[in-house]
Amino acid sequence: MGTYVPNTREEQQEMLNSIGYSSMEELFTLPKEVLLNRKFHIPEGISEYEVRNKMTKISEKNQVFKSIFRGCGAYNHYIPSIVKQVTSKEEFVTAYTPYQAEISQGVLQSIFEYQTMICELTGMDVSNASVYDGATAAAEAVLMCAEKKRKKIIISETTNPEIIETIKTYCSGLDIQIVIAPSKDGKTDSEVLTTLVDQETGGVFLQQPNYFGQIEDAEEVGRIAKAKDAKYVISCNPISLGILKTPAEYGADVAVGEGQPLGLPLSFGGPYLGFMAATEKMMRKLPGRIAGETKDKEGRRAYVLTLQAREQHIRREKASSNICSNQALCAMTAAVYLSTMGKKGIEKAALLSMSKAHYLANRLCELDGFQLVYSGEYFNEFVTTCKGNPEHLMKRLEEHGILGGYPLQGKHAGNLLWCATEINTKEEIDQLIQIIKEGV
Repeated sequence: MGTYVPNTREEQQEMLNSIGYSSMEELFTLPKEVLLNRKFHIPEGISEYEVRNKMTKISEKNQVFKSIFRGCGAYNHYIPSIVKQVTSKEEFVTAYTPYQAEISQGVLQSIFEYQTMICELTGMDVSNASVYDGATAAAEAVLMCAEKKRKKIIISETTNPEIIETIKTYCSGLDIQIVIAPSKDGKTDSEVLTTLVDQETGGVFLQQPNYFGQIEDAEEVGRIAKAKDAKYVISCNPISLGILKTPAEYGADVAVGEGQPLGLPLSFGGPYLGFMAATEKMMRKLPGRIAGETKDKEGRRAYVLTLQAREQHIRREKASSNICSNQALCAMTAAVYLSTMGKKGIEKAALLSMSKAHYLANRLCELDGFQLVYSGEYFNEFVTTCKGNPEHLMKRLEEHGILGGYPLQGKHAGNLLWCATEINTKEEIDQLIQIIKEGV
């Protein structure tokens, strides 16, 4: 790496000496157990052909599942070929973060189009240019709700645990109180929630559909929040909006979610994008970037970055966030996907996902030891009991190239969270049932 470091070893040592350290190891306090404590064993260079063969052999260790029945926030949807065809163009593919975007009207227009589609999808007034992922979006939304005299944020227990942990991490140094509202029969307990929301509550956070796949009474939760003038945040599955009410129709002040279902492959967990949209009243609290449409001095349509409520652009004490990037390429992918699918395409994907999930649930419940844990309405995910050890069952399914349901933890241990999307066929589901039957 010497070629890429702008100073010599002698210069580094001189700087260390001047601040009272003899080595880099003294300067950086790292746990001994994570240090290499040996020289790098880097082999001599080999040809491109040899490298390709070596990497191919390594890749063969990966297991590529032919059928996936697991969701938990990342979903295996059909992606039209045109999506990758457009977004893989070299003028787009490197456009991760447009720091000098004003000179690139094409990138700014793609962001503007993405924002417009997110607003149409969620029913909200304004969207930002995206953030890192759905959990980040949720945490940023919570920060939008917290005020000087309203430092309490209530999160439903039915929220994805990873989202809850991300919110707690964001709020840990900000004197924001996180209260978890309990659940009842797989949904938010409205009676208890009513007692928790008070004059010190800045916001109420709800996932719809929730982590267990249940469709919440989001209107009732919103009513409870508004009764005490608390802000209302809904985290939603974007595909579900093809058939469910929008966050705006539920009365949400902020809508967030994981944008991965909108044309992004699972890809070992990323990169994804978090979408954020809000009412006009909350517009100036939206973090990150917002692309706007205007006119240049000659009256021609032009795009600019505007309302960047972050510490790089306004006084730090007035910044609503210190997030300093957006997922421009992933956001463009979502925009291409949405424009390709259209309103009817999203609706059909949602209907098929729901119908496949209900067929899967019905078939599973035919088996001894498998029953629905919750009786409420669900979209494309649901929880069942499991006869025997869930982990053992999942390993047996993996031997047949099937990624089964997710074994839940904690008080839900022993149960499985299943998922289906529009690409799961009847034949795949029937094969899954047959394999479980043979092993029971």
